[in-house]
Amino acid sequence: MIGSGLAGMSAAIRLAERHKVALVTKHELLDGASSWAQGGIAAVVDATDSLEAHVGVTLAAGAGLCDERAVRFVAERGPAAITWLADLGVPFTAEHGTPSGNGFELGQEGGHSHRRIIHAADATGKASVTTLERLVRARTGVDLFEEHVAVDLITHRPVGSDERCCYGAYVLDRSSGKVSVFPARAVVLATGCAGKAYLYTSN
Repeated sequence: MIGSGLAGMSAAIRLAERHKVALVTKHELLDGASSWAQGGIAAVVDATDSLEAHVGVTLAAGAGLCDERAVRFVAERGPAAITWLADLGVPFTAEHGTPSGNGFELGQEGGHSHRRIIHAADATGKASVTTLERLVRARTGVDLFEEHVAVDLITHRPVGSDERCCYGAYVLDRSSGKVSVFPARAVVLATGCAGKAYLYTSN
C-alpha cells in the first residue's frame, strides 16, 4: 500500500482482514491532504433522494469531463462507505432539525440538487483520517513505514505476454538513505491525484 490518506488507510484496514499489508508513506500518517478536506462526503442516505439524481447532478457539474461509469460506481457505493466509516467511529454530525437520512445532518453544497452531504462539523477530512489512523496503528497485519518514499515499481513483462506485471516496489528510507525491495503479490497506489505532475497546484 503506497499512500496513507483516507483511501490508503481505508484499503489497509480492509485488506488486513485477509492479507499482510505494508503501508508506505513519505511522511507521517496524518501529513497527507485528506486532513484538509472540510465540507463533507456526498451520498444518498435520505429516502427522498435518489441515486439517479446524484449521478445526474455530478455529470452536469462535470461539464462532459466525467466518466459516467466511474460516477455511477462511486455514487452507488457511497451509502455503504458512510455506514462503514460511521461504524468505525468517525464522528459525523448528527441531525439537528435539518432534513436528514439515517440520523445524519445533511448539508447541500455546490451543484447538488438535494441535501446529501454527510459531514463532521466542518472538518470531515480530519475527523475521518484521525479515526482511521488510530485503527491502522493498532491493526494486526499492517506494518507501517513512515518517512519512506516509493521510488519505483518493480515490473516485468513475462515471456509471451504483452502486459507488464507488478511484483512490488523499491522504497527509500528517508532517515537512512537506503533503498529496499518490497516484494508484493499486489501493489495499491493510493497516492492522491495528479497535482505533483505540475510545478504549482491548488490541491
